[in-house]
Amino acid sequence: MAVYVDNKRILWRGKVWCHLVADTLEELHAFAASVGLKRRWFQGHASYPHYDVTMSVRERGVESGAVSFGKIEMLKCARKLKAEPAALRAGVQPRTAPPVRAVQQRALLPLS
Repeated sequence: MAVYVDNKRILWRGKVWCHLVADTLEELHAFAASVGLKRRWFQGHASYPHYDVTMSVRERGVESGAVSFGKIEMLKCARKLKAEPAALRAGVQPRTAPPVRAVQQRALLPLS
């Protein structure tokens, strides 16, 4: 499992922001708390579940093990994360998929 930060730079209220996501909501909330984010800052009703983080929190996250991703990789992870709460509300176990990082690494392997 992993936590990810994108490289988006959004100027809002005098600060530059980006997004924090993870392979699971549980992991996302635990990591967010470990870097000082409050649960009430969670963006659960946005287009995908995430935390908005300032660049200083982003750097602290990377130092704590978050993986820096571009937009395409972040959206893949976000789609998977978005499906998790819907599946849980429906009583369906979410489909187990390899972490996004593993998929990305496989894509880099030569075809045999």
